[in-house]
Amino acid sequence: MAPTEKADLLIHGASQLLTLAGGPQRGSELGRLGIVEGGAVAIGAGRIVAVGPSEEVRRAHAASSELDAAGKVVLPGFVDGHTHAVWIGDRSAEFEMRLQVKSYLDILAAGGGIVSTVRQTRAASAQQLAAEARPRLKRMLQHGTTTAEVKTGYGLELGSELRMLEAILSLRGPDVPELVPTFLAAHAVPEEYRGRTDEYVELVCRQMLPAVRHWWPEHGAGAPLPFVDVFCEQGAFDLAQSRRILSAAASLGFPRKIHADEFTALGGTGLAVELGAVSADHLLHTPPEEIDLLAKSETVAVVLPATPFGLGREDRAPVGALLEAGALLALASDLNPGTAWCESLQFSLALACRSLGLTPAQAIAAATINGAAALGMSDRKGSLEPGKDADLILLDIPDYRHLGYRFGTNLVSGVIRGGRFVS
Repeated sequence: MAPTEKADLLIHGASQLLTLAGGPQRGSELGRLGIVEGGAVAIGAGRIVAVGPSEEVRRAHAASSELDAAGKVVLPGFVDGHTHAVWIGDRSAEFEMRLQVKSYLDILAAGGGIVSTVRQTRAASAQQLAAEARPRLKRMLQHGTTTAEVKTGYGLELGSELRMLEAILSLRGPDVPELVPTFLAAHAVPEEYRGRTDEYVELVCRQMLPAVRHWWPEHGAGAPLPFVDVFCEQGAFDLAQSRRILSAAASLGFPRKIHADEFTALGGTGLAVELGAVSADHLLHTPPEEIDLLAKSETVAVVLPATPFGLGREDRAPVGALLEAGALLALASDLNPGTAWCESLQFSLALACRSLGLTPAQAIAAATINGAAALGMSDRKGSLEPGKDADLILLDIPDYRHLGYRFGTNLVSGVIRGGRFVS
């Protein structure tokens, strides 16, 4: 019988096709890959049309183009739910100072730290910001990340923060991942407000957030409102200040995220649950009672193992407790110039297996379907199911466990985004 449905592309014969079907994976369910041996996926109009054994899919679908994926693993593109991918300059000198056991105050005195990136970012145009970020994003795509969140937060004043948003929105095309913007003016207290944090919080709530809400309809090209994030941490914004910022964001209709418990537990994770944040990120020091709150909520726990690795710290997110409690766990890179210049989620996945005790299957699920949940996009991204965006990657490996097992090399041999080969 001749195939009855047309497709643009049919990938068949995959040694292992990982569908990740069935939605976000909570607690002990994490790691359900939905493996189809000898699997195929049919793609049409940028979306997945069919998934299943090659014989069945080929019988039902005729395609304009076919690809034999024999000897390869095929899976959804990675979804990186936490990056700071847009910035100017680098902080390699600061890295060397840390290796020489210089303190954070020593680094600040030498002109380093986030204020260094802020100074350079404030001086840049949106075009310069986009031009410097594009090569980083291209490398992310080449390593398998097809969707990535990108934060502002290196401007810390309205004009610069809007230029960062403008740069993020301009970074489109087949050579970069699909980007999801986050407004993070509450990343740090700018130098001019040092010692006056409450005044800066007032500025964010009363001026910046309303200005972004007004700016977005004209510049956002019909995209949903960006996330609003805050760094709830000692030396940044305390719990009351974080509550005020996220509450102001909620009143304006922004979806919320939070940096919580990276160095100290201030209650940020509990605040995320209370205010319905889509995710709480870092979580290196989250106490048991807030782990339980998180597990009973829809807020996704996003872990970032490249950050303590980049800092040379021994801190570890309590992944075992999070999964035992039943939390939704996602894995992201935290790509940034100061602590984790990591453009490869493959490397973050390998770190998660070693430092956090995840199995390769759990890490893959955390970087795909649960990564999509951390962006509120699990209806479109993160799994190979009919109707979803055709974002998938081909790995030149015989078994999915090589992800995590191997590191330091790119295992991706092909990237498809929106139904087209882009890398």
